[in-house]
Amino acid sequence: MNISFGLGTFTADEGERFPGLVRDTRVRDLRDVAESTWKLLQAWDEVLPELRRLATGPGPWQALEELRVCAPLEPGQVIQAGANYRTHVVDLAVRHSPNRDADEVRAETAEMMDRRAASGEPYLFVGLPSAITGPYDDVTLPAYSAQHDWELELAVVIGRDAFRVDRGDALGHIAGYTIANDLTTRDLVFRRDMPEIGADWFRSKNAPGFTPLGPWLVPAEFVEQHPRITLRLNGEVMQDESTKDMIFDVAALVSAASWTTPLRPGDIVLTGSPAGNGFHHGRLLRAGDVMEGTITGLGTQRTRCVAP
Repeated sequence: MNISFGLGTFTADEGERFPGLVRDTRVRDLRDVAESTWKLLQAWDEVLPELRRLATGPGPWQALEELRVCAPLEPGQVIQAGANYRTHVVDLAVRHSPNRDADEVRAETAEMMDRRAASGEPYLFVGLPSAITGPYDDVTLPAYSAQHDWELELAVVIGRDAFRVDRGDALGHIAGYTIANDLTTRDLVFRRDMPEIGADWFRSKNAPGFTPLGPWLVPAEFVEQHPRITLRLNGEVMQDESTKDMIFDVAALVSAASWTTPLRPGDIVLTGSPAGNGFHHGRLLRAGDVMEGTITGLGTQRTRCVAP
């Protein structure tokens, strides 16, 4: 039976970054295999059997607590899915329709999502790799707004070239999964000067550090089909949902993205946010807040918010 493990990126004593294999509380330096996690992904089919072997080998191993944990990889493309969880979409619809009967809005929105799931397509957009930061790094809340929000999401890591792949084949192009928190500045989502153009994801989602990633890239073979996504704000549960609530599953998202752009090893696909964002709770992020994001089998990231 294979021994489960994760992959990460580390530094020791402010030295250069290096890829490592994580098992329990130990890290095995992988620079003798590849110079970075991204490089491991470029030869995923050849590397994966070697990683399985090293996971049970004698090392050399280092104590995890002695290392600084960085984002597990520097991705190529960042593809993001919007409005992909049923409960989340319903909550947003009700929030944006304050003058209508809530039950009526819920019923209409549920019917719309059923149509989307049956015959529609995922809503995808592009994020910036420059927004990526480590799983334990602080994030600076920009002073141009007081409406910064959290969106904890399952992130798919591509391990094999995928271009115009069918849904039934899409999972075969995935190396593994990690955790992403897709922070969003709510009052920048829609342009007041040009409301007819729709959402402005560039300004609202891509500030430095707005995508904490990791801690680990966990190979797909070790990740359950429907992991649970949980975000705590200062210890209080805000998001807590299984990926069963997705409108379009992981295979559908990867397939849809691949029909527009070739996906390469090292690209990531964010799969959308479950219900429970700050906008829903009426409580947005403030300096001093601490977010803890956990996904079953993928570890926990911890992000502290700081003032500019």
